[in-house]
Amino acid sequence: MLHVGAPCAPSPVYASSPLADAGGWVDVNRETLQHNTYENVFAIGDCNSCPTGKTAAKVAAESGVVYENIRRLSEGKSLTPAYNGYTSCPLTVGDDLLVLAEFGYDGAILETFPVDQAKPMKLNYWLKKEIMPPLYWHGLIRGKWRGPGFVRKL
Repeated sequence: MLHVGAPCAPSPVYASSPLADAGGWVDVNRETLQHNTYENVFAIGDCNSCPTGKTAAKVAAESGVVYENIRRLSEGKSLTPAYNGYTSCPLTVGDDLLVLAEFGYDGAILETFPVDQAKPMKLNYWLKKEIMPPLYWHGLIRGKWRGPGFVRKL
């Protein structure tokens, strides 16, 4: 199977700013997502320097970490390093079959469900088609969905 994605490049808006690392990404601690120089700056998603895929799943997982760490910073508490590099790539491999690839830093497998998600399944396709769009539009965009981490703890 060949999976091709668009090339990712940092935006000129921040790439040439003091916020950027040598590669042009916003330079953050990969666990706390706090800028490595400016204490009051956090970055999530496509702009940050975390060595992960640039996906909505990543944004969802990072948003909860940033929310909690900004709260802790404003209360004078130490930050809780919590982002584990989670990202997800739903790969359609047939008319109604999908592999739900979920992983973290250093290729760690972070599957949400207690089944082999590397196996093409109709259930995964259904999740991508019917469940993920509402999670995105009504959860992530509104700040209510912070990724599937809590499901793994059930």
